[in-house]
Amino acid sequence: MIQASNVTYRVGKKALFEDVNIKFTEGNCYGLIGANGAGKSTFLKILSGELDTTKGEIIITPGQRLSVLEQDHFKYDGYTVMDTVIMGNLRLYEIMKEKDAIYAKEDFSDEDGIRASELEGEFAELDGWEAESNAASLLNGLGIDTSLHYSMMADLAGNEKVKVLLAKALFGNPDILLLDEPTNHLDLDAIAWLEEFLIDFDNTVIVVSHDRYFLNKVCTHTADIDYGKIQLYAGNYDFWYESSQLLIRQMKEANKKKEEKIKELQEFISRFSANASKSKQATSRKRALEKIELEEIRPSSRKYPYIDFRPDREIGNEVLTVENISKTIGGEKILDNISFIVGHNDKIAFVGGNELAKTTLFKILMGELEPDEGTYKWGVTTSQAYFPKDNTAEFDNDYTIADWLTGYSPVKDVTYVRGFLGRMLFAGEDGVKKVKVLSGGEKVRCLLSKMMISGANCLILDEPTNHLDMEAITALNNGLIKFPGVALFACHDHQFVQTTANRIMEILPGGTMIDKITTYDEYLASDEMARKRTVYTKTQEDN
Repeated sequence: MIQASNVTYRVGKKALFEDVNIKFTEGNCYGLIGANGAGKSTFLKILSGELDTTKGEIIITPGQRLSVLEQDHFKYDGYTVMDTVIMGNLRLYEIMKEKDAIYAKEDFSDEDGIRASELEGEFAELDGWEAESNAASLLNGLGIDTSLHYSMMADLAGNEKVKVLLAKALFGNPDILLLDEPTNHLDLDAIAWLEEFLIDFDNTVIVVSHDRYFLNKVCTHTADIDYGKIQLYAGNYDFWYESSQLLIRQMKEANKKKEEKIKELQEFISRFSANASKSKQATSRKRALEKIELEEIRPSSRKYPYIDFRPDREIGNEVLTVENISKTIGGEKILDNISFIVGHNDKIAFVGGNELAKTTLFKILMGELEPDEGTYKWGVTTSQAYFPKDNTAEFDNDYTIADWLTGYSPVKDVTYVRGFLGRMLFAGEDGVKKVKVLSGGEKVRCLLSKMMISGANCLILDEPTNHLDMEAITALNNGLIKFPGVALFACHDHQFVQTTANRIMEILPGGTMIDKITTYDEYLASDEMARKRTVYTKTQEDN
C-alpha cells in the first residue's frame, strides 16, 4: 500500500497539489490521468520520494519495495543489459557483486567465508538463483533479442534502451510499481506483452499513459488530476469518462431544478412580502431560499484542440503506386522489394517493430531519401503533407510560432494564420513564442497546424501521437477519422489505429511486407499474425 496524506506541493507561490488524500492498494492498477501540466509526472515523483512534499507525507507499508520506470536513457551506459535489469532489485544486485568480489579473493579468510554464507542466504531469499533467467524472460517478452542480453547499454538503440529500463522496473516482483508513459517507443507486440504482464501482476501499479486502449485494458481504477485535486474512480479510462460526464450532467440537472425553485420563491416573496396576510409565508420562503445552494460546477482544466484536415482538391482514383522498392541501411536490408498500390479511400496503418523501416519508407515517398531499387509515383491529383518522426530540423531557427506557420501558409494574412494556431490552443501571446523553445507537445501541435493549413489530400504521419496529451490524441484521432482524403501513418496507439485504419501493412524483419485490407483488431487475430508469432518464437528458441 502507498498513500498520500494531506499532500501539498508548491512551485513558487503556485500550489500544484493541495491537501491531496489518496490510497493505492495491493492488487489494483491505477491509471493517473489529467491534462498536460496537471502534474501527473510530478505526482509520481512525489510518490517515489524523488520530490519532497511542501506539506503532508507519503506513507508506504513497511518492508515493501517500490520500483520506478526511469527516464534517463544514458544512466546505465557503463553496464551490461543483464546487470541493468537486475539492478531493478538493487539489494540483490549488491549481494551478487559482493559475493563475486569475495569469491575472487586469493586469500579467502574465515571472515570471508562467514560473510559469503550470510550473503548466500539472503541471495536465495531474494530468488537470486533465478535472477538471470527471470531477467532474460522479461527482456525476451519486450522484444530484446537474447544476443543483446550481455551487450553494453551504450551499444543499444534508443528504443532498445527504453525496453531494458522497463524490464528493470518490472524485475523482481516489486510491491509498488510506478510507470510514467511505459508504452512510449514500444512496438505493438511489446505493448501487448506489457498489457498481459500488468493484468497478471498481483501488487500495486500506478501508471501514467496517453494510450487510451492500454489504460482500458490494464486499469482497475482511474485517478483523475484536475485543479490540484485527485478524484478516484473505480473502473478504467472509459468508465471514468462516462462517470465524470454523467456526474456533470446530474449536477447541471440538479442546479436547473434548484434555479427553478429559486425563481418560484423569489416571485412569491416579491408579490407578497408587503402583504400583511401573506407576510409569514413570505418570511418562511425567504428562509427556504437562503438554504438553497447551487452545486459549484467547475469546468475541467482539459482543453481539446480542433483538428480538421480539409483538402483543397478532391483526390482522384490514382493515388500512389510503389513498385519493387528496396533499401539497405548500415548493411541491413530494411526494405526488400516492397510493392503496393494506394486507393483513394485508403487509410493505411504501418505497424510492427521495425521503426527504421517505416520511417525510411515514408522518407522515400516524400522524396527525402532515394531507394536503392524500385520506383514510386504519386497521382497527378494528389498533394502531400508530412509529419516526420524527428522534427528537430523544423524548429532549429529563430522564428516565432506565427512567423513559422505563415511561411507555410498559402494565405499570408496574420488573422488567417492565427486562426489555425487558435484551433491548436496557441492563443494570444503564444503566437510570439520562439519555436526553438517549444515543448515536445507544442511542436507536434505546430506541425499539425502546418498540415491543416496545407490543404493536402494525402497525409503521411510518422508517430504523430508521441508527446501529445490524451485530449490532443483524441482530437487527432477524430480529425483523421473524418478526413476525406488518404492517410498513411505509423502509430503505437492501439485505439488510434483500430478506429482510423481500414488497411494494415506490416514490414517484417528482413524488409518484406504483409498487406491486408482489414481493421487492426482483425489483423491481430489473423492467420498472418499467428504465423509471424510462430516464426518469432522459433527464432527466440534457436537463439
